[in-house]
Amino acid sequence: MDTVFAISKICKKFGGVQALTNIDMEIKEGEVLGLVGDNGAGKSTLLKILTGAYKPTSGQIFFKGREVTINSPRHSREMGIEMVYQHLALCKKLDVASNLFLGREIYWSFFGIIHFLYKKRMQRLALETLRKLKINIQDPRESVDNLSGGQQQAVAIGKAVRFDPKVVLMDEPTANLAVREAAKVLDLMISMKNDGIAVVFVTHRLQDIFEVCDRVFILKGGKKVDCRKIPEIDKEEMVKLMFLGKE
Repeated sequence: MDTVFAISKICKKFGGVQALTNIDMEIKEGEVLGLVGDNGAGKSTLLKILTGAYKPTSGQIFFKGREVTINSPRHSREMGIEMVYQHLALCKKLDVASNLFLGREIYWSFFGIIHFLYKKRMQRLALETLRKLKINIQDPRESVDNLSGGQQQAVAIGKAVRFDPKVVLMDEPTANLAVREAAKVLDLMISMKNDGIAVVFVTHRLQDIFEVCDRVFILKGGKKVDCRKIPEIDKEEMVKLMFLGKE
């Protein structure tokens, strides 16, 4: 598998606080990389750097083999990096199709002067996306507010996948979901992996790491503790590394 996204010696300081120190990480095409650590380990800061919400104090970022500067979340999306937030970033009063195309709406024009929202095409394309991902939502006109928590998370994932990303960053996507709904979200992650998308999966539910991940990257106090292939680590050792670090 080719490396699609990598960072080298990434550091981030907030005033006198060192949030990240010399982080090296690579993400391969078609793999799920688990990202774990205790609260304050630096996971959110790292994700925000990968999406362009924060700029690193120092270090390098590489995308598809080229060094890049990610200027903003919009820039990262244009590059092919999508983020699925824990709070979903959905407009719950809008329907499913409108959410999937939020910020990327399709319009048709009348003599190039007056522009109208192309709702039927957006609904048709939204339904294609839902079916491809085997998301059990039959009507793209359904208000997101009427959906279950798992279905809303699925819509957020569909929104990310709709525009053919190379990398999807997922922040606690199974948090606050019932077991059955969490399992469906994990299935969607496997589907993305099978389509060649690289996935970074942040979670406190360590059992989920063993369900879907190829490797796990462990942070503690803003520093990389270890990165292991899943068959080479068990839950007990993972917890030990998260809280005690390496001896």
